[in-house]
Amino acid sequence: MADFTHFDAEGKAVMVDVSDKDVTERSATARGSVIMQPETLAMIREGGVKKGDVLSVARLAGIMGAKRTPDLIPLCHPLALTSVKVDLTLDEARNAVDITATCKLKGRTGVEMEALTAVSVAALTVYDMCKAVDRGMRITEVRLIHKAGGKSGTYEAS
Repeated sequence: MADFTHFDAEGKAVMVDVSDKDVTERSATARGSVIMQPETLAMIREGGVKKGDVLSVARLAGIMGAKRTPDLIPLCHPLALTSVKVDLTLDEARNAVDITATCKLKGRTGVEMEALTAVSVAALTVYDMCKAVDRGMRITEVRLIHKAGGKSGTYEAS
């Protein structure tokens, strides 16, 4: 098993020094869902939420969240993202809004945290916009599903 990278020999938290890493193209994709009542999903689909277009606002929030990751997560490097895509789809069978975010860059460190933050912020935005009608919504299954680039290569979730 690999060692944790954000601690020095004395156990103190440190930002990882990436200065010796090669600049490579890197990407990461994360996914998550917001599970809700069927009536809430119908309101989103029909544009009946008083705060506005839930999916468009959540998409924008997710993109903004990815860009602000180093402000939210201690020890994350500020990154020059070259692409952030956030997609939200309705799954009627599960009464869910499914969120997928993909982040890309050419750099010395990966973008997993940015993709995970994009999904999390988009999901929180869905919750915020719909909480007046459904406080029982659940944000679930937020996880990394793909990562490519860098020394560790490709990761695919099983």
